[in-house]
Amino acid sequence: MNKMQNTKSVEIRKLSPNKFPERLREIADPPKQLYVRGALPPSEYKYLCVVGARRFSEYGREAVQKLLAGLRGYPVVIVSGLALGIDSIAHRAALDNGLTTIAVPGSGLSPNVLYPGSHAALAEKIIASGGALVSEFEPDFRATSWSFPQRNRIMAGLSDAVLVVESEIKSGTLITARLAGEYNRDVLTVPGSIFAKNSTGPHMLLRLGATPVTNNTELLDALGFKEAEQKKTALPDYSDCSPEEKRVLNLLTEAVSRDELIRSLKLPVNEANVILGAMELKGLIKETLGEIHVA
Repeated sequence: MNKMQNTKSVEIRKLSPNKFPERLREIADPPKQLYVRGALPPSEYKYLCVVGARRFSEYGREAVQKLLAGLRGYPVVIVSGLALGIDSIAHRAALDNGLTTIAVPGSGLSPNVLYPGSHAALAEKIIASGGALVSEFEPDFRATSWSFPQRNRIMAGLSDAVLVVESEIKSGTLITARLAGEYNRDVLTVPGSIFAKNSTGPHMLLRLGATPVTNNTELLDALGFKEAEQKKTALPDYSDCSPEEKRVLNLLTEAVSRDELIRSLKLPVNEANVILGAMELKGLIKETLGEIHVA
């Protein structure tokens, strides 16, 4: 993760139109003004907007966390709206995996109006980790019912692709997806249960031609990264791994199923799953198509 910095002195600045991110200048209805607090990541990074239901399920939470963990080490920026639900899960998953993230709230950027107020600490963490808050609204503007759909075009416009994780048919999430299509961005979505209301949005997007994403490899492919592409040219350094983690790595001479790996470790299932989960978050191992392998 990027080194955290003190954010108290990070002021809101207004960008001139010629300083707007290039992707945002390309859309048909770019903002007239843009305020930023924090640092905008390099434009050559891939920008992925992650949006979804405020009333999410555990499936939605796990999908976001697992998919974003698979982006660790890649030049990817996570864009979302700082809202309750999938948005905040996406921001936190990005921070947990060392990814830069940009929040586009439906309010101005002054701390006294930032919406939702419950995410003020999250906003500071985003800035401290090297990310940014972005808004077209005046710094002291308070969020209204119309400001959220309006800010959705900023999220879609900033991004190369939009990933939808859980959404009902009538939702702001699908507004973002529709705008992404209009802006010629890739629309990706996570399929869900046919019995869940939150699957109606993703499944409609699939019928309209959205790209289904069910694992890390599919997400990396959708973002233009080849599976064989190396994240680092240097050999991996495992010196900081615990003895248990080194044991797992030694066992992974080839991809194996989770059950087979746990049997080889000869540890209680709960203990083994905790170790494997921690290693996935650290980017040491990956699980693809039901098999675990060294990342």
